[in-house]
Amino acid sequence: MASRSLGGLGGSRCGGGAGKKSLSSRNAAVERRNLITVCRFSVKTLIDRSCFETIDDSSPEFNNFAAVLEQILSHRLKGQVTWFGYESPRSFWDYIRVACRKVSQNCICSIENMENVSSSRAKGRAWIRVALMEKHLSEYISTALRDFKTTRRFYEDGAIVLGEEANMLAGMLLGLNAIDFSFCLKGEGLDGTFPAVIDYTPYLKFEQSSDSISSDEEELRTFGSSDSESSTPENVGPPLIMDENSWFNKCKRVRQKYQLTLEQKGYLEELLRLRENQLSDSVSQNKVLLQRIEDSDLAHKLEKEQLEYIIVELQDQLKSYQSLDQLSAEVSLSQASLDPSHSQEDGKQDSFNFIGEGKEDTPSLLGLCGSLTSVASYKSLTSLKSNDCLASPTAEMTSPGRTPS
Repeated sequence: MASRSLGGLGGSRCGGGAGKKSLSSRNAAVERRNLITVCRFSVKTLIDRSCFETIDDSSPEFNNFAAVLEQILSHRLKGQVTWFGYESPRSFWDYIRVACRKVSQNCICSIENMENVSSSRAKGRAWIRVALMEKHLSEYISTALRDFKTTRRFYEDGAIVLGEEANMLAGMLLGLNAIDFSFCLKGEGLDGTFPAVIDYTPYLKFEQSSDSISSDEEELRTFGSSDSESSTPENVGPPLIMDENSWFNKCKRVRQKYQLTLEQKGYLEELLRLRENQLSDSVSQNKVLLQRIEDSDLAHKLEKEQLEYIIVELQDQLKSYQSLDQLSAEVSLSQASLDPSHSQEDGKQDSFNFIGEGKEDTPSLLGLCGSLTSVASYKSLTSLKSNDCLASPTAEMTSPGRTPS
C-alpha cells in the first residue's frame, strides 16, 4: 500500500512538472510569436510614416520599432559569468560586436570609440541608428544569424534568434532600406539607464471596415472560431443555416454596393472626360504660348543686331571726329609755331635798317647783315664794302630797279 501510494504521488508530481514545462514552453512560443508580429506591424507603420515625413528620433513609430528590435535581440540572452561564479547581465551589443565583425565596412569600431556613449546598452542603440542610416541593418542581422556558433554561445534555448522566426526577422528588416533616416547620436534616445518599453496601443485597435458586407456579429463569430485554440472537431456544432431573410438582406446590401460602385464609375468617367478636355485646351494654349515666345525671341534677336550695327556706326563716327579734332589741333600748333618766326624776321629786318642808317660800316656788321638776309638778289659783300652806305634789304626788295652808284 505504501509503495502504491508513493508511486501514485510520484506520478502526480511528474505529471505536474510536465504540465508546468509544457505551459512554459507554450508561453515562450506565444511570446516569440507576439514579438515577431509586433515587429512586422512596427516596420509597416514606419514605412507608411516615411511617405509623409522624415523619420528621426522624435518619431513615435521609430521609438516603438527600436524598442521592439531591442526586445527581440535581448530575448533569453545569457548573462556573463564572472570569476566568482556570479552572473552579470549582458546587452545585445555584446553579441552584435562579436557576430558582426565579418560585415564589410562595418561601424563596430566607430561606435566603440564614441565618446558620449559609455554603456553597452547605449552603444547597441547607437548601432541600430547607424545601421539604419547606412541601410545595412538587415545585412548585419543576417550575418549575425549565420554565425550559429556565436549565437548559441550568447543565447539560451527558446530565444528568437535561435528559432525559425529569425529568418522572418531578416526579411522584415529588408524593407527599411528604402527609408532615409536622420538621427542625432547625442540625443536622449541613447540613454542606456532605462530599458526599452514597447507601446502596444497602436497595434490593438480594431476598426470596422465600411466596405464589409457581413455584420459585426458574424465577423466576431468568425474571429472567435478561428482564434480559439481549445476548440476541437468534437465541440464544433452543426453548420449555421441562414434563413431567407438573411439571404435577402445580404443580397440587398450587395445590390446597393453595386449601384453605388456603378454611380461612382459614371462620376469618375465624366470627371475623366472633363480632365481630358482641360488637358487638350492646356496643350493648345501651351503651343500658342511657345509660338509667341519664339516670335518674341526672334524679334529680340533682330533688335539686338540692329542696335549692335548702330553702335558700330556711332563708334566709327566718334573715331572720325577724334581724328578731325587731332588734325585741327596739329594745324593750330603749326600756325602758332609759324607766327613767332615771322615776328622774329620782322624784328631782324628792323634792326638791320637801324644798323644801315648808322655812320660806321664795319665788316662785322656787314657779315651779320649778310647772314641775316637770304634773298638771292642781294649784292655780294665785296661790292657792299665799296659803297659809302649800306642799302636796306627792304628798300631793295621793294625797288629792284634801283642800283648803287
